[in-house]
Amino acid sequence: MANPSLGRSFPLKVTAGVFLILLLYFILPLNLARFISPHNLKYLFLFYLLNSVTVICILRKNSAANYAFDSRAQELREKFNLLSVEYSKEHKNNLALKEKYRRYNSLKRILEGINQSLDLDVVADTFASEAFSLIANNRGVCVLYLVDNQTQKLLLFKAKREDPQLVIKAKEGNIFDLWVLRHTSPLLVEDINNDFRFDSEKLRLQDARPVSSLIAAPFTSENKFLGVIRLDNTARYFYSQDDLRFLVSVADLGAVALENSELFKRTQDLAIHDALTTLYTKGYFSERLKEECKRAIRQKMPLSLLMLDIDLFKNYNDKFGHTAGDIVLKKVSQIITNSLSNFNPIISRFGGEEFCVIITGMDKNSAVSVAEALRHRIEEEEIILRREESHITVSIGVANLPADAAEEDELIQRADKAMYKAKQKGRNRVCCT
Repeated sequence: MANPSLGRSFPLKVTAGVFLILLLYFILPLNLARFISPHNLKYLFLFYLLNSVTVICILRKNSAANYAFDSRAQELREKFNLLSVEYSKEHKNNLALKEKYRRYNSLKRILEGINQSLDLDVVADTFASEAFSLIANNRGVCVLYLVDNQTQKLLLFKAKREDPQLVIKAKEGNIFDLWVLRHTSPLLVEDINNDFRFDSEKLRLQDARPVSSLIAAPFTSENKFLGVIRLDNTARYFYSQDDLRFLVSVADLGAVALENSELFKRTQDLAIHDALTTLYTKGYFSERLKEECKRAIRQKMPLSLLMLDIDLFKNYNDKFGHTAGDIVLKKVSQIITNSLSNFNPIISRFGGEEFCVIITGMDKNSAVSVAEALRHRIEEEEIILRREESHITVSIGVANLPADAAEEDELIQRADKAMYKAKQKGRNRVCCT
């Protein structure tokens, strides 16, 4: 804290100094000059001259000292500014390193998360959520597209948004995702309006959602393209090269996890689907029938079971060979699937040339009508076997819960009995108990 008495005495000292100089160099000599002879005035002149030289020397010395001080002060200020800039740069680098450490340390957490599940939906949701949180700070939009194995198109699988009301219209990917698909490489767009690779007008026509900057990375495994993950924002220069590098790291992990999930899903599908017809297997169908019967009883809803058998199926194998028998089985399964698609059926190849169909919420009379329409549709279908035109017929048995049975085993028995009744009556017909 400053000394108040020192502040008050400083002007007094300055005033006293000025008065002393005036007294010694002006007032006193001028008064003495009146008593000095003109001959001795030269001494007074010499006095003034010597003192003037002395003052000039002192002033020059003081000026040089001030200049040296100013130069030193300027040099110190420059060093201080350089140190400030360097410190600011190091501080920013330190923060960036901390952010990188935080991000890459999170890869361990991501790995632990995806290792807990092989479900494709869970794995994809984990990657989309982590990328959206770690890179975008939950701002803008994150979309994850997977390649459909049948159509080879990019289909929207997961989406994370800052605005929950936002609708993602590009269900099959836009020009950015297709660019990543075509080049199989990551993409950074800092400002869409200044990026010569993309037509911003075309983008606006494709997707009304505004995008100014984005990063995207492919999911690839052994040269197989699995999908794309993209983060975009309405602000320009929102993403950096570091953001893209981290997204690529996430995508590399994601590619392995997604491929494992798809393999697991295919394995599950093979376990519950018939290899020839792709319909459900008998074991899985029996479990589903048990569940659906319990649900129907609990909700007091009807449930109908259709059991189909291809008439004289052995003749196709004997006359045209087993390959022809496989063709017939595939054809019948396709007709059943297509004809009953409006009823959300559960369809199974029950064994050999037999098929079973569960239709929930359908009473017995309606089920008989649907079965008759299906029988007629199968009968009308032409099939070429060894360049010979042929037709297929089926016998169908219909049973209903609760009209014919009280539980699943009895329901199967009643449907099987009705099917054999149709066989005994001449085949190519629908019967019920």
